[in-house]
Formats: sequence, C-alpha cells, structure tokens
Amino acid sequence: MPDAVALIRGMPAWPWRRLVARVLLAACAASLLVPAVHAQTVRVANQGDLLSLDPHSNAEALQLSLTQNVYEPLVGRDKTLGLMPLLATRWREVGPSVWRFELRRGVRFHDGRPFTADDVVFSLARAASEGSDLRIFAHEIREARRVDDFTVDIETRAPYPILPEVLSQLAIMSRSWCEEQQALRPSDSRRGLDNAASRRANGTGPFTVRERQPGVRTVFARHDGYWGAVEGNVREVVFTPIASDATRVAALLSGEVDVMEPVPVQDIERLQASSRVRAVVGPELRTIFLGMDQWRDELPQSDVLGRNPFKDKRVRQAFYQAIDIDAIQKSVMRGASRPTGLMVGPGVNGWSQAQDQRLPHDPAAARRLLAEAGYPQGFSLTLNCPNDRYVNDSQICQAVAAQLARVGVRVNLAIEPKATYFPRVLRRDTGFYLFGWVPSTYDAHNVLDALMRCPDEQGAGQFNLGRYCNPALDAITLRVRSETDRLRRDTLIREAFALHAADIGHLPLHQQSLAWGVSRQVELVQLADNGMPFKWISIRR
Repeated sequence: MPDAVALIRGMPAWPWRRLVARVLLAACAASLLVPAVHAQTVRVANQGDLLSLDPHSNAEALQLSLTQNVYEPLVGRDKTLGLMPLLATRWREVGPSVWRFELRRGVRFHDGRPFTADDVVFSLARAASEGSDLRIFAHEIREARRVDDFTVDIETRAPYPILPEVLSQLAIMSRSWCEEQQALRPSDSRRGLDNAASRRANGTGPFTVRERQPGVRTVFARHDGYWGAVEGNVREVVFTPIASDATRVAALLSGEVDVMEPVPVQDIERLQASSRVRAVVGPELRTIFLGMDQWRDELPQSDVLGRNPFKDKRVRQAFYQAIDIDAIQKSVMRGASRPTGLMVGPGVNGWSQAQDQRLPHDPAAARRLLAEAGYPQGFSLTLNCPNDRYVNDSQICQAVAAQLARVGVRVNLAIEPKATYFPRVLRRDTGFYLFGWVPSTYDAHNVLDALMRCPDEQGAGQFNLGRYCNPALDAITLRVRSETDRLRRDTLIREAFALHAADIGHLPLHQQSLAWGVSRQVELVQLADNGMPFKWISIRR
C-alpha cells in the first residue's frame, strides 16, 4: 500500500496530472499490443448497481461511468484527462457570453435516427429541468440556440470560460426518441419516479444496452454503427453488482469476473501476489466528507428539541476536532487514503497545499466547545451512510460514531444501500450524512458551485444538502465563474476556500485511492474520475 499512498499524498495539481498522463499513456501503449480477437466478452463487477439508464437522472459516478459508454457529450476527455472533440468537432467564443459549437456530421443514434442540432438544444434543456441531477452542470446556460442542422450557439448567464469542461458531463439524447418514450424530463429518484429512459437507452456511443435487469446484471454490446474508432477488442460487457467484498474478490480470483471494484484495501497485496489477477491502484479525485444540516430550526432525528446544534459553529468545530482522521486512515482505510482539510485534492485546479491543513484532533477541545455551546452532556443524532458506494463507507461511519462518542455525542447509525440512501439525502431527509464528490470538470469552481453555494431554484448548490450558506462565498464563486486570468482566479478560489474553512461549512475527511481488481488477461485505462471507458478495454482469452 505505500506505493498507492505515495501516488496521492502531497502532489501539486499539475505535476500530478502529468504523472497520471504518463501512467495512462503507458497503459494505452500496452493495450495496443493485445492481439484482436472476435466476440470478446469482459465481465465487470461492482459493489453496487447503476440506479438508472437515464443519463440526466443521477450525478453518481458509477452511473455516469456506465452510461457514458452509451451516451456521449459534445466534448469528451481523452486518456490523459484532456478535452477532446466528441459530438462537437470545434468550439469557440463568438461573444462575451456565447459559444458556438460545430457538430459532427454523419452521426446516428443507435436506432438509426440522425443526430442534429435539435438534439443538442433539447438535451441541454432536459439536463437543466426539474428532477435532473445534472442541473449543476446546466444551470449557468441561459439558452441553447440552433443556428443550422450542425451548428449550435450556447449563451451563458455570464462569461463562462470553462463551458467546454462543463459540457463534458452533459449527455446528448435523441429528442424524437424521448418524445416517443414520454421521457421529456429525467426520472426523479428523490420522488421514486422513473420513465422509459430509466429502463431503455438510445445514445450515439460505442456501446448499446442489450439487456437490463436492475440489481442482477446489465449487458452492453459493441455498436457496429459507431461513428468513431474503438481501440479495444471487447464486443460485450456484462456488468454485475456484487455487494459482498469477499464474494467479489472470490469471483475475480476464480475467473468468474474479469474486472471488479473496489478492491477491499486489505486484499490489494493479495491480488498483487496472484499470477492470474492484479490490483490497479491510483489516485482518485473524489473527496469524502461529512455534511451537516444548517438551515432547519430543529435538527431532525435528534434529542435536541427546538434547536439545531449545527447552526452553532462551535458544535461544527467540536465534531471536526473529535474526528481522528489519522486513525481512520490507518485502521479503516489501511493507508489507502489521503487526509484532507479541503473539499478538493491534488489534481483539481485551485487546490492549494498551503490551505490543505486540518484542524488538530483534540477531544478535550471538542468537549469544551460543546459545553460552551450549551451541550455539556452532548446530544444524540442520526448519521446517514451508504454501505455500497464509497471505499469502506459504512466502516468510516462506524469509526466516526465511536470517536464522537468519546466527546459525549451519541450517534445512531442509519446505514443502507445507495439505492435508498441517495434519494433520501438528495431530498434532504437527513441532518448528518456521509458524501463523496468528484469535481468532474477538474476545477474547483465545480465544488464551490455544487457543494458550497446557497441552494437556489436554478440548480446552484444542488448538492449542498445541509444548506450551508455564506453570501460572501457566493459572490466570490460568481467571480470565479467568469474570471479568465489564471492568477486572479486562483486567488479568488483561495479566498472562497478560506471562508468555507473559517465557517466549518463541511467536515472534509480524505481523498480515497482507486483500487480495481483486473485479470492479467485484460488491459484497460483507469481514470482519476473512476470512469471506465469500454472502448479502451482489450482482453485475451
């Protein structure tokens, strides 16, 4: 594990990215040496299932990773995390707040319908509509306008220099297909709603969905009519959710699956010692943190009546200083994490090593702060936590509960699968929760906008589930959105992070490592956003 930790500890953003680029290029070069054969199937397992096939319904990394093999955005990411043309071939600014995108000609959806500007205009509006978890990437778009069949102008609410990066997260759907399927809006998981797009798919990507059995398996098949090149030789991907860590590892070792994630941290060395499989370990951009309800007048699921302890900064700081992150790194994560004092880590533009400092672990100070806030005997509350989404997520929550108990806080753990956990916390039915976030634009503005801004009806602060709110931070975030000078922009980001840290708006924990178990017959590319492009997978049988 020391090698895994070294990859992610203490690296500045841009050297880190260059290292990842070199690693990925080496992996890609190796994959090209694999001889092509016909009818290759790769079997992939994960601890959880994707929640829907609708590419706009859930901003959950596993779902986005899988559906991005079926649906495509205008702008994509290459193997070194750089921007690359996908459904748009060129883009440029034509006004202070207007970008023009020239679309790829000759592209067809899987059912044969032609791809045109109408599909782009429709999809961007759909992603911004009620029920979409992707609103956070679309809410700055004022309007998308069709210029002609293969040209679209996108007007933003203000100058928005990172629009191409943001659009890399917004899948394009067929307007006419969605109309026929009565799926004009995304399925809303918060309200338990779905539609045909939850169960069926029709994209432009290199793979189609051949079979979908929720909770059992999903089968993806190579689309022979794909417009682009496919470097890998895989013709079929069978995805299976396997919740049990031990069962997932056993399936890999026995050859029942070819790729699985995450590898339990205690099993990484075991896999590396195998002649049949290996562990592919690398840094991940995801930050794991705890969020706290800071807007209700009474904290839900607590024995404190008529008050919300989390509205008092002293309570938030007490929780922070009660958590021994080094113990969690050592005992729960077994070294496969990087403790953090920020909501972003190395590899994200705007990360600063100087700011990435945690408050000291100090139980005595935590007890003193609780007493000053009026809780000398502590209080009880519920911590909501998934058990099949992040690395050792339920164990992290158990460790946090035990550490808070030492300062008098009695934590009732509510641990559940992500299929019910995410709808609960996304409708803000929680007072204290564990969450993880990948800034998929690789820029700090994404975190400021999604997790720290005061929530509004347009989509800002969409994942600020505890409704932390500081108008001064919001004003800075709006300036970051439009600033084009790199030095001034980085200064603004540091100011925003300083405000958030002073407020103790969230409780950052760590960036986890990626660990995939992979057959030695398989070559693939592991991206730092935990995406798994099937078109770059090759397998020998």
